[in-house]
Amino acid sequence: MSESITRPEHISETEWELRVKLAHCYHLVDYFGWTETIFNHISARLMDQEGCYLVNPFGLNYTEITPANLIKVDVDGNKLDDSPYDGNPAGFALHGAIHAARDDIHCVIHTHTNAVSAVAAKKDGFSLNNFYGAQMYGRVGFHAFEGITLFQDEKSRMLESLGDKHVLILRNHGIAVGEMDIERTFFLLWTAQRAAEIQVAAGAAGGEDVIMDEAIGQKCADLTQMLIKESGFADKFFNAMVRKMEAERGASW
Repeated sequence: MSESITRPEHISETEWELRVKLAHCYHLVDYFGWTETIFNHISARLMDQEGCYLVNPFGLNYTEITPANLIKVDVDGNKLDDSPYDGNPAGFALHGAIHAARDDIHCVIHTHTNAVSAVAAKKDGFSLNNFYGAQMYGRVGFHAFEGITLFQDEKSRMLESLGDKHVLILRNHGIAVGEMDIERTFFLLWTAQRAAEIQVAAGAAGGEDVIMDEAIGQKCADLTQMLIKESGFADKFFNAMVRKMEAERGASW
């Protein structure tokens, strides 16, 4: 099993476990076809190390990422360990800002697949009128496009746009999703991706949409949150997807 690879002595068991999960998450995003070549980012906060998070080495394909070559940075993007790799500066403003400000978000995933980018280009963003979109009711914020996210002064505006939400539509760009751990963040990303795919397909099909009542949307969102937090639903989903991926591709590293 991939979890049995040797842990370097200078990395704690807690950090290594997080590194394994995060590396699996990168491989899953590639497996599902959600990568943007070497770009975009998935980060995970180190709970036992104040102000630190793990992120991908810039220049590697997601399939080349391992627990050992993930880099450790602070919330300003400064590298904290000895690594031949650097991070992508375009990720630090978004990820660093969220990790510094939101104690309830320990993992952040940013993507811009075709379907997600199409939804991000629409004024209203995600539609409530499909099974997956309804699960995100009341959980989505919007941030106006300011160009590539390289500059520190955009941090406060992104945080204001996110507020207390868990999905941030980066208008004309893509999305960022964040939750309490890697498993729940991946499940939220999958939900958002499915919502976008169905919304785009429904739009292409033409005809009049069946409009869902907002009270039903709230009920769906509340029930989804209950399942994710109380039943191990997201953990089971994440672990099953790792098994499926490795059954088809072989061990991840």
